[in-house]
Amino acid sequence: MNTAELLERFKGEEFFLKSCEKRPMDSTQKAHLNRKGNMLFNQGDIESARRIFITTGYSDGLSRIGDYYRSKGRVIDALRMYWIAPDKKKSNELIMELSFMVKSLIHEGDSDG
Repeated sequence: MNTAELLERFKGEEFFLKSCEKRPMDSTQKAHLNRKGNMLFNQGDIESARRIFITTGYSDGLSRIGDYYRSKGRVIDALRMYWIAPDKKKSNELIMELSFMVKSLIHEGDSDG
């Protein structure tokens, strides 16, 4: 099955495709896209900025997208952005918070039974 056939199977669904194939992007293109991503982020078009930052691998932008998601209560999306960035400090902090929450829920369930 070729790539086009594979992607056709998921048409209409939202998914993240990670490829091992890296297409070359020169520093001028990358800087231009990052500026555009920053402009979109500042205008509130977070999802377009996210797509650009993922494409360019702009870690600061990805981390800011994670901060935005976190402020909106979208902790799993925030963790995904921190992980891709990679922003180990923020991802580890969020993992610890989520671990504490899961642990609390487990203990709460133990006392209900």
